[in-house]
Amino acid sequence: MAEPPSPDHGAKQLALSEAELEELAPRSQDAGPGLLSRFRKKLRCSGTVAKSLLLKFIPILNWLPRYPVKEWLVGDIISGISVGIIQLPQGLAYALLAGVPPVFGLYSSFYPVILYSIFGTSRHISAGTFAVISVMVGSVTESLAPSDDFKIPGNETMVDEVARDAARVQVAAALTLLVGIFQILLGLVQFGFVVTYLSEPLIRGYTSAAAIHVTVSQLKSILGVNISQRSHPLSLIYTIVNICSQLPKTNIASLLIGLIAITVLFLVKFLNEKYNSKIPFPIPIELITLIVATGITYGADLNKAYGVEIVGVIPTGMKAPVLPDVSLFASVVGNAFAIAVVVYAFTISLVKMFAVKHGYSIDSNQEFIALGLSNSVGSFFQCFTIGTAMSRSLVQESTGGNSQVAGAMSCFVILIIILKAGELFKTLPKAILASVVIVNLKGIFKQFRDIPLLWRTNRIDLVVWLVTFVATILLNLDLGLAVSVAFSLLTVIFRTQLPHYSILGQVPSTHIYRDVAQYPQAQEVQGIKIFKSSSTIYFANADLYANAVKKMSGIEVDKLIEMKKKAIKKEAQLQKKAEKQAKKELKQRKVTRDKANEVDMSALPTLSTADTVIRKDYEIIGGTVNSLELNKRPIHSLILDLSTVSFVDTVSLKMLKNIFRDFNEIDVNVYLVGCHGKSYNKSKH
Repeated sequence: MAEPPSPDHGAKQLALSEAELEELAPRSQDAGPGLLSRFRKKLRCSGTVAKSLLLKFIPILNWLPRYPVKEWLVGDIISGISVGIIQLPQGLAYALLAGVPPVFGLYSSFYPVILYSIFGTSRHISAGTFAVISVMVGSVTESLAPSDDFKIPGNETMVDEVARDAARVQVAAALTLLVGIFQILLGLVQFGFVVTYLSEPLIRGYTSAAAIHVTVSQLKSILGVNISQRSHPLSLIYTIVNICSQLPKTNIASLLIGLIAITVLFLVKFLNEKYNSKIPFPIPIELITLIVATGITYGADLNKAYGVEIVGVIPTGMKAPVLPDVSLFASVVGNAFAIAVVVYAFTISLVKMFAVKHGYSIDSNQEFIALGLSNSVGSFFQCFTIGTAMSRSLVQESTGGNSQVAGAMSCFVILIIILKAGELFKTLPKAILASVVIVNLKGIFKQFRDIPLLWRTNRIDLVVWLVTFVATILLNLDLGLAVSVAFSLLTVIFRTQLPHYSILGQVPSTHIYRDVAQYPQAQEVQGIKIFKSSSTIYFANADLYANAVKKMSGIEVDKLIEMKKKAIKKEAQLQKKAEKQAKKELKQRKVTRDKANEVDMSALPTLSTADTVIRKDYEIIGGTVNSLELNKRPIHSLILDLSTVSFVDTVSLKMLKNIFRDFNEIDVNVYLVGCHGKSYNKSKH
């Protein structure tokens, strides 16, 4: 057995085989509980286990009894009221994006938010309506219940809006229920890691394209024109063409209202951001704009006088729960899964950001369940799918929000509107809601700054961003997401197909090794080549790895092996030729049987011509062999650094064995280092 290596890390360490290591530090024979035992343990129930599961799935039972009333309550109340005031206009506006009447935006800002406050683990995010998710829902409702299907018989220019809106509400509720079911199931099976396939460049490119979709969809309200919209590839271009064709019919009053509202909203929001440290809470400019615009429209009767399109009647009071139409599941299943994942991706990014900033832990899978319960239960109250808005979340945090109590307080503000004040906004111009939507996309539009940044830092991520953006613009939100994810996965394969291979050298006076091509100070160790790949090794790049090892080792491995095989073959041929010649001479010199004993048989090979041929030919072979010895000695050892290798499949294993075999043919020792803390060499394996 090999002696144990010295504890002095600066001393020369011995390379141990797996067998020697097993003798030095044997592995524990305790394999642990079997699969059946672990499964039984999971199913075993006790008071402690039940309590733990209850606190895990209903987090409010864990934090509410320990809620610090004196320290947090005032901040949560102020924060909740501020967010509720912002949630009101956004709920009304995002309902139009979802293709349903505005009151359903209020419902979606109330029921799901209460449920998230109970089941969510984040203290700072503002759950509720979100522009990108609303437009994804709208693409489904407008596709399955287009206005063209509800034209009044005998009048092709009129649409039965009541019937159309009722159909769209059913579609939105069924979609939301299925989204919630998907989210609950994914959370229960611990599938939170699915969001890792949505990289940050992909998400930012996707949301930037979605912001374009949202903006274009709101132009019809700003211009005061009616256009038909359908969800299909190139639908955005189709919508833009329709809008351009309707420009001569622009309602000037609606356009002026929209432009003035956008200007005022941008200006006040800019001042809110600039002086946020000097004012206790942001100026609720959206609510002020809604109130002022509603009052002016009512007083001047802009709807009748100038044809300004208004929100219309907003019913007051609560609605009884209704079972969504599950027969629509087959039509929306693909969209539902895409929306479920996108909602989670947006939410978890904000959840993690605030958790890191404020130093508390969150449960990623519980977030999936919380969103799922919010959406699935909300669908019975005809809510559409909710997510998390960054703008409201930042307001909730900056105004003193410390817990989910702030979210519950914002629901109280919405409840007042639903019960009593909703009807006050029936004369609100739709151009105002469109302005609110467009202005709240400002943060998303800032993501176009990613393009020059990614150009300087990582151009593959830039390609992912651009492909995602273009695919989502051209192919709509659902197909665009599918294409984007597929392309992102292809870039991973592409990167593993073109890794960076390097020869490492030692930085003088250190134990650090760097790429000699990038670090001129790094020097190769005499007689040793250290090879490293930037990527893991698997079946798709195993051959590339093997070829790179041979090429960068400085030895023409295949050529030397071929020369050696030819020399051995030549040696065998000459040996056979010499033996044949010796037999021939022996036959020619054979004497009669009577005089056979007089011949000295042992001297024949020494005196024969065959012996001379053998000596001459062996000198030729010896020259070839000696030349081979000289050519193969630039290095005596090859070290393969496998620190980047996370797993080895059968193809990679076969490739490594072939490397051992080939270099062994030319007497070069091969060592593997960095593979899960183990070191191997070819003589042991």
